[in-house]
Amino acid sequence: MKPSENMALEPSLTREAYWGDAFYAREREAIFFGQWFCAGRSEGLESPGAYRVLDVAGESVVVVRGEDRLHGHLNFCRHRGSRLLCGEGQLRGSIRCPYHGWAYAPDGRLVASPFVPDSAVPGESRRLHAVAVAQWAGFLFVRVAPLGVDGGDESLEAQLGPIAERVARYPLDRLRIARTIRYEVAANWKVMLENYNECYHCAGIHPELCRLVPDFKRHGGADLDWERGIAHRDGAWTFTANGTSARAPFATLNDDEKTRHKGELIYPNLLLSLAAEHVAAFTLWPHAPDSTTIVCDFLFDPAEIAKPEFDPRDAVEFWDLVNRQDWAICESVQAGMSSRAFRYGYYAPMEDASLDIRRYLARVMKAPNG
Repeated sequence: MKPSENMALEPSLTREAYWGDAFYAREREAIFFGQWFCAGRSEGLESPGAYRVLDVAGESVVVVRGEDRLHGHLNFCRHRGSRLLCGEGQLRGSIRCPYHGWAYAPDGRLVASPFVPDSAVPGESRRLHAVAVAQWAGFLFVRVAPLGVDGGDESLEAQLGPIAERVARYPLDRLRIARTIRYEVAANWKVMLENYNECYHCAGIHPELCRLVPDFKRHGGADLDWERGIAHRDGAWTFTANGTSARAPFATLNDDEKTRHKGELIYPNLLLSLAAEHVAAFTLWPHAPDSTTIVCDFLFDPAEIAKPEFDPRDAVEFWDLVNRQDWAICESVQAGMSSRAFRYGYYAPMEDASLDIRRYLARVMKAPNG
């Protein structure tokens, strides 16, 4: 399908949405705190006492494994506000404050307040502030805002919507990380999501990718059938430089999925690129209007990882090339939008999927266009 020359361009979000401190502050509350935020894979949190500290848009969160399940807490002591933990590791029984030794069970209950009788501690301060925790397909999600605040009654399943069904045949829950690359990108988190959601840019930015997937450059990347998946060139079936791999496709896939590429954008901050024998999972960690960390985890079947000859570089190096091309152009977009003359841009007809971010913001925020 060739886009009609008579089709009108749609206005993008305004400059304020990409550069404004006030807009970013509203996003922190309504999206990064108010929605289920993907915190990467849950690997390493299987044993009781295992913990990980997360920076969710400036709020420090502890996720810790109790005897029965994962618990989430804001990372400060109820006594004087000291940070409790950093990094990741294994608890020695309890979460102990380094300042005055107050201690909390993994579920957040105060279990020790040295030289202070329990009766002297106000009831509302005998527990750490809770953060909701959920898991899906091997991914960890947290929700900082308390239930009932900013639409906090929405379940993770409701937020995922039909995505879980669309990727059901990929064995995401059993895949393991074989390699991780972190990128520091000087661009707004929404610029990366909009870029991920269209292929109008692919012909000019990704020549290697378009040789592997010619449909990405045809008609400006219009009319891509993401529901079925995007076909590779003849003889290719996965995301590597030559389009093949010695690794076996996931056994649970259907025939299309064993030869086609799929992608999913899971708002607000998880991108999944699904190949026949590996998955690239991107989590975006916003820090400021123009600063985002992107963590790219490369996931493989543990049976393949266990093989002596296992080597993920064919997928990792190809993805790293494509990623760096994307992040460079996203930084260019961010820099251009800093001009005082920039008010808003436009979405071309083949960028229709990018309009989703406007609809998403309209649903979770007030006055999303700044």
